[in-house]
Amino acid sequence: MNLNYTIAVLILPFLTFVFLGLVGVKMKKKAAGIVGVCSMGVTAFIAFAAAFTYFFGTDQGQVIDGVRQQLQVFDYTWMQFTKNLVIKIGVLLDPISAMMLIVITTVSFMVHLYSLGYMDGEKGFQRYYAFLSLFTLAMLGLVVASNIFQMYIFWELVGISSYLLIGFYYTTPAAVAAAKKAFIVTRFADLGFLIGILILSYYTQTFDFITLTSNPGAVISSAGGATFLGCSAMAWAMTLIFIGGAGKSAMFPLHIWLPDAMEGPTPVSALIHAATMVVAGVYLVARLFPIYCLEQGTMTIITVIGAFTAFYAAAVACTQSDIKRVLAFSTISQIAFMMTSLGVASQMLDNGVGYMASMFHLFTHAMFKSLLFLCAGAIIHSVHSNEMTAMGGLRKYMPICNWAFLFGCLAISGIPPFSGFFSKDEILVAAYAKSPLWGIWLAVVAGMTAFYMFRLYYKIFWWNNPDYGDHKPHEAPWTMTLPLIILGLLALCAGMIPFGKYVNLARTVEYESGINWMVAGSSVLIALIGIGLATKLYLKENPKPDRMAEKTPGLWTAAYRRFYMDEFYQYITHHVIFAHVSTPIAWFDRHIIDGTMNMLARVTHSTSYSIRRFQSGNIQSYVWIYLIGALALATIVMLCVI
Repeated sequence: MNLNYTIAVLILPFLTFVFLGLVGVKMKKKAAGIVGVCSMGVTAFIAFAAAFTYFFGTDQGQVIDGVRQQLQVFDYTWMQFTKNLVIKIGVLLDPISAMMLIVITTVSFMVHLYSLGYMDGEKGFQRYYAFLSLFTLAMLGLVVASNIFQMYIFWELVGISSYLLIGFYYTTPAAVAAAKKAFIVTRFADLGFLIGILILSYYTQTFDFITLTSNPGAVISSAGGATFLGCSAMAWAMTLIFIGGAGKSAMFPLHIWLPDAMEGPTPVSALIHAATMVVAGVYLVARLFPIYCLEQGTMTIITVIGAFTAFYAAAVACTQSDIKRVLAFSTISQIAFMMTSLGVASQMLDNGVGYMASMFHLFTHAMFKSLLFLCAGAIIHSVHSNEMTAMGGLRKYMPICNWAFLFGCLAISGIPPFSGFFSKDEILVAAYAKSPLWGIWLAVVAGMTAFYMFRLYYKIFWWNNPDYGDHKPHEAPWTMTLPLIILGLLALCAGMIPFGKYVNLARTVEYESGINWMVAGSSVLIALIGIGLATKLYLKENPKPDRMAEKTPGLWTAAYRRFYMDEFYQYITHHVIFAHVSTPIAWFDRHIIDGTMNMLARVTHSTSYSIRRFQSGNIQSYVWIYLIGALALATIVMLCVI
């Protein structure tokens, strides 16, 4: 079946962005919102049609010898440097891109619909929907890119659109600072990504994903033994590309932008920082995974950074009081789970279960984490505060939100039959297969996840009521509640999909995976211990949490302050870079560069001032100067002759 229509998933959001950007301010707010929702609904329908056709279509070209083929359904040559080095704009459909079409459009449509209620009355409502369309376009362009340079173009478009959405409240200094922070930090990482692309394309003479991944051995050998600082050129290329992914996916130490990005509207947090933008780095590694498999040094780096980030973010989440920041650090930890799963994956270990598990967790996490963020938005919309101290007993006032949030907590904690149980279990299986160290490490992080999520749940919905006064909390309007119900059902059921049959490393339709009950049983037990501890400490208001914090004030304060990573970066930038690098450079620029130019200007000015009489317009002066010049010239000639 012809899948050329898939290009419409890029065209529709682009047209919506242009239309709302140019005409939106002249429309009523609700009309602009409805245009955005309807456009996203049609885009989602097309994306689902393309994905279902790819997975379930009967076209013989889609499955050959039991292997799902990579289909380049749209291909346009944009720039050609050499016969092989060509930049194209295309659409590539394979299991992971088809899966991402479903993830992005589902969450984006839910956010578009939810925002009709959440953003009602906000200044810049039309601008908000234009930016949502731009971001959706960028993410869809990134995941269907047929070559790495096209991915980089949309990668940067994701960066600028996230900057616009994080800084949506541009009159608020904190939002402006957060937008700049996100943009600057990810630009440093993206520099590594760009250099990696240049090294990779220099040796392979191609940007094309199918060419790169179909014969990864040839890619590695194309460098011909070239090395730098003891590492092969390809190891450097793949590590630098991973750095780009680490920045976008907020891996330590490039994670500092994500918590501050919560200054944007809460639906933006659900779209960008839970389900789509932050998984771009995971998707990048998965897209080039056949090459990464042959660079074990880089795979070790991915594993170590992912595992450390998962633990670090979970520890910080255990102490935060702002509900959005708890979810932000939870996101960092869960994305790190996916990255670690890719790091430990190998075709030799259970048919690449780590690769499949990473993509599976990406899929389920998108559903339950966007659910949790949208529930947080409904809570904030009701109580007008992000702080847990302003909440409590909300199960009485917001029953639908209560159940939806509980579903999200159970899913992320890995409690069966919720979706997170199935995907997290597969990650733990992959980690144990690689090394018991990584399996135990991630199991501990999973227990911490259950603890801090139920700490959050109890303090919001079960803790003693604060004084709400005359403004009693209430359930959100239907435009906000309906997405919660839909995502809640997905958080419950999404894990029951036989995901491995559709997305796996070998792209085979015969892939079989089952539940490892030893790993699953231990992980559920650890999760229940975490939930039980949270229940004991936070089900009802009591002094136990404060007493525990007082017993370890240094550790608790360090975790609350994010282990002083922001202060560290502030010190490095202000006291090292600005004081000892930027200041000398500024002095050199001001006194040497500018001084030289100023000196030339002064010399030119004084010389011009001195000879200005030569152009006085006085005939007598011209004759006198001519006579003096002629006499001087005659004298010089005579002296030379003599």
